[in-house]
Parts: sequence; C-alpha cells; structure tokens
Amino acid sequence: MKNSLIALLLLVGFSCIKKESKRIQGYVPVPGGKIWYEIIGADKPGTPLLLLHGGPGFTSDYLRPLEALGDVRPVIFYDQLGSGRSDRPQDTALWKLDRFVEELSALRTELNLEKIHLFGHSWGTMLATEYLSQRPEGIQSLVLASPCISTGRWLTDTNALRKQLPQAIQDTLTLHEQRGTITSQAYLDATDEFYKRFFCRIPYTREIQKSFDDQGVDVYNTMWGNNEFTSTGSLKTFDRTGVLAQLTVPTLFTCGEFDEATPATTRWYASQVRNAEFKIIPNAAHLTMNEQPEQYAKILREFLSKHDR
Repeated sequence: MKNSLIALLLLVGFSCIKKESKRIQGYVPVPGGKIWYEIIGADKPGTPLLLLHGGPGFTSDYLRPLEALGDVRPVIFYDQLGSGRSDRPQDTALWKLDRFVEELSALRTELNLEKIHLFGHSWGTMLATEYLSQRPEGIQSLVLASPCISTGRWLTDTNALRKQLPQAIQDTLTLHEQRGTITSQAYLDATDEFYKRFFCRIPYTREIQKSFDDQGVDVYNTMWGNNEFTSTGSLKTFDRTGVLAQLTVPTLFTCGEFDEATPATTRWYASQVRNAEFKIIPNAAHLTMNEQPEQYAKILREFLSKHDR
C-alpha cells in the first residue's frame, strides 16, 4: 500500500511538470550562403509563426520573448544572411531587398512552411511588405510591429523626435554631422540619448546586447546608413505604402507609446489596410517585446489564435 501511494504521488508530480517544447536548429542554403534557424515548439499543432527580425543586419536574439508562444505553435527564429549565426559573406552586392525576399522564400520551401503567420519587426516590416507584394500563398495572418513602410515617413518622424532631445544633445549631433565626424565618441554618445528614449527604455537584456554584438554592421550601413535618423543606403527611397491597400490577410499593427515608429504613423498605416487591428504598447519604445514582454505576448497570442485555421 505504501509503495503504491508513493508511485501515485510520483506519477501526479511528474504529470504536473510542464513538458518543454521541442527545439530544432539547422542551416538552410539561400542565395549567397547559409542561414541559421531555430524552431521552438516544433511539436505543437498551431499554425507556425515565422519571425523577421529588424536591422537590416540585426539578429533574431532580441525577439526571444516571443518564445513564450511556442507552447501552442512552432515559432521560427532565423538570422538573416550577414548577421548572427548565419554566413557573413563580404560581397556587399548581396545586401539588396530582393535577395532577402528570395532568402525568405527559400527558408519557407526548405522547412515546408506551407501555412504561416508572418511577423515582421522594424526592417522586418519592409521585408514583409515587399514579400507580400508578390502575393505568396499560405499567409494566414500578418503582424507589422513598429513598422517602417516608408523611409520618408520614418525620417520625418525620427527627426521630429530628435528635436525633443535636450538642446545640448541636438547641438552635438549637428556639430559632428557638419564636421563629418560622426564616428567620434561624442557623436555616438549623443546618438545613444536618442536610443534611450525612442529605441529601448530599459537596460539592455542579454538578448538585446547579443543582437548588437553579433549584428552585421556592413549590412546596416549598406542598406540603411549610419543611424536611425539618417538614411544613405539602398533603402533611402523605400516606400511600400501602396501595398497596404492590397493586403487581404488579417493584419495587426503594433508600436510602443514612445516608439521611433510613432503611434501616429503606425495608426495611419493601419488605416490603409481593410479591417486591420492596431495596438499601442504603453511604457515602451521600439523594442516593445522586450520592454513589455508579457503584455506583448498576450496581444500577439490573442491575435494569432483568432486566425489559426
């Protein structure tokens, strides 16, 4: 009797332990090299969620709070070519928007992702809207988080936010830009003041710092420029606002209360998409999923569950 009771208690105890989601890692050949991916919740039945990280040239590490969604569906992280654990070729001719679209298509094909929820953050929304303009099949829903759908609008907003900085900081930025000394420590420190207000308002987590440490700086510089409020790269004329009215998939727009992707512009983007949803994350800037992880995961979870099929 005693042994049976112990066995029963052990069985109950083990049944209360949450089963960890299955994880799969690997590499996929794409134009220009190989990219690294990881699937969290690979054994879960929900429609997979495919994540497009920011940058260009950042890594997927800062998106790790979205692992929480892997309890009901596969969540696919990947580092785009030129950053993180993926190959880092030195050919700057590879850093073109259409090649990243081909990379995304190759990943879906290799992983047999016939149906997905597609999530893009920041630069990832540029990639997502460009990809959606080609009308790919199997997109169950779309999340455009802290979006940049128009470089012109982005620069207008970020330069307006720059004017909210203390005057001394603004003067430092202007002085070094006029002198051509934007690599000086004084200029970089002044730029950090912008980031502390409108990029991320909390101390950097280990995952955020890893995205910075492992970023592909040449990808960012080639495609975007030197910082968030100037664009001199190949994306400087990017504008896919016309794509928004053509979207037919359920779409969610999110941004932070203090986001460099401003609530006003994000709300306007949402107004261009039929029946789109729009959520502002209070007390957050650009890295909403890091600054308010539980609230952000809840919003995303509810949206995705409505559109699983």
